[in-house]
Amino acid sequence: MSADKFNIFSFSGKMKILHLSWMVFFVTFMVWFNMAPLKQVIMNDMGLSIEEWKTLLILNVALTIPARVIIGALTDKYGPRLVYSSLLAICAIPCFMFAFASDFIQLAIARFALGFIGAGFVIGIRMVSEWFPPKELGTAEGVYGGWGNFGSAAAAFTLPTLAVLFGGDDGWRYAVALTGVLCLIFSVIYYTNVRDTPKGSTYFKPKNLGGMEVTSKGDFYFLLVMKTPMYLALALLNWKLSPSGVDMLSANVCTMIYLALFGIYCFDAYSNFKVNRSLFTKPVPTEHQYQFKQVAVLNILYFATFGSELAVVSMLPAFFAETFELSMATAGLLAGMYAFMNLMSRPGGGIISDKFGRKKTLLILTAGLAGGYFTLSFIDANWPIWLAVLAVMACSFFVQSGEGAVFAVVPLIKRRLTGQIAGMTGAYGNVGAVTYLTVYSFVDASTFFLVISGTAAFGFITLLLMKEPSGAITEVNEDGTVELIQVG
Repeated sequence: MSADKFNIFSFSGKMKILHLSWMVFFVTFMVWFNMAPLKQVIMNDMGLSIEEWKTLLILNVALTIPARVIIGALTDKYGPRLVYSSLLAICAIPCFMFAFASDFIQLAIARFALGFIGAGFVIGIRMVSEWFPPKELGTAEGVYGGWGNFGSAAAAFTLPTLAVLFGGDDGWRYAVALTGVLCLIFSVIYYTNVRDTPKGSTYFKPKNLGGMEVTSKGDFYFLLVMKTPMYLALALLNWKLSPSGVDMLSANVCTMIYLALFGIYCFDAYSNFKVNRSLFTKPVPTEHQYQFKQVAVLNILYFATFGSELAVVSMLPAFFAETFELSMATAGLLAGMYAFMNLMSRPGGGIISDKFGRKKTLLILTAGLAGGYFTLSFIDANWPIWLAVLAVMACSFFVQSGEGAVFAVVPLIKRRLTGQIAGMTGAYGNVGAVTYLTVYSFVDASTFFLVISGTAAFGFITLLLMKEPSGAITEVNEDGTVELIQVG
């Protein structure tokens, strides 16, 4: 850990790492959400139906589910510096593909591939946890997540205007392509300006790359249960693309995908068994154990918080435009207020968590977001626009503060597995997004908000089972010596 003071205006030591990390995260989110603010002009230029547009929204978040798990494991193994820089450079390619696509199929393939860039978030979680002590970790992770998350709001604020400035039918294409250029630039900046740990610190790596380590037989079976919704979400997407949905894929292709998902799940389960097979013959010493239920509760909370944010950010510009009969540019600016709250809310959630306790903070914020979405379900054309925006911002505060509080806990469970835990928790956010957006494709906005409110209430109940992080994490150095990492 770096011992210098937490000074948000500093750009040296650990603060330099924090600022560069939220900047690259900002770029990933700007790229990931460069489509929603340009909905009308893209639909008109490409001749898309509303069903095709909703399909693109779902595709945009689908691949991020396995990507976050994969990227989390790669981060633990190879370090955040290399993995983040590589992800930015590689994902510039589908960004350019989307910008210059000539039909819906090309748009869909590019958008599906771009879902991988949403995995960038989990890389920075491990990076920040290496540089900041527990008493500052919630604040640092909150700043990283909140300021980086603002990339979606920046896309809503700037891309419609840039498209107009570029002008012509291809204005939106140049605006989207510009975000791909930013990917390439920041890939180089990050790689040349950060390192994985402070000088003299050890970067603890997992024993195996093939699966997540757990520390009891019960937790192994619990892990397999918690992996199931990730595959079900991908199956849900497959159904959406089948003849029963938007008819993008044939019945035979969909059947093959279902079988492939089942096969991959079985392989995933076996890979996790290989990593954890020693559990069935020899118990893990108490000092090296962690409770997987901690991870499971955080997964469910992130399903409700970040999952709803992704879904709402995707639908809110159109919701404002249609409800209040606004232009897309104006609706995009107003809807951007939801994501704008990330600048304050997510760091706020981390700060409160650092000062007043992880579990207590999460209980209060989860109750608030359940009430917030319940309120949004009543918005209609009879509401004054200012009141609707105020309600959205208030709800957003609880949602994003809750995200900050969730990731104030993630690095305190097991240090060498931080990337994998962050990856699984982050993936659940995308499972939530796919689930909510699929629900939205069948119901009106009011019911959509009520569904989110109900899942948040369920998250509150599961949170009662979580244990407040305390004591120390036991890790073993390469030379066999034991190191204790304080978590509270």
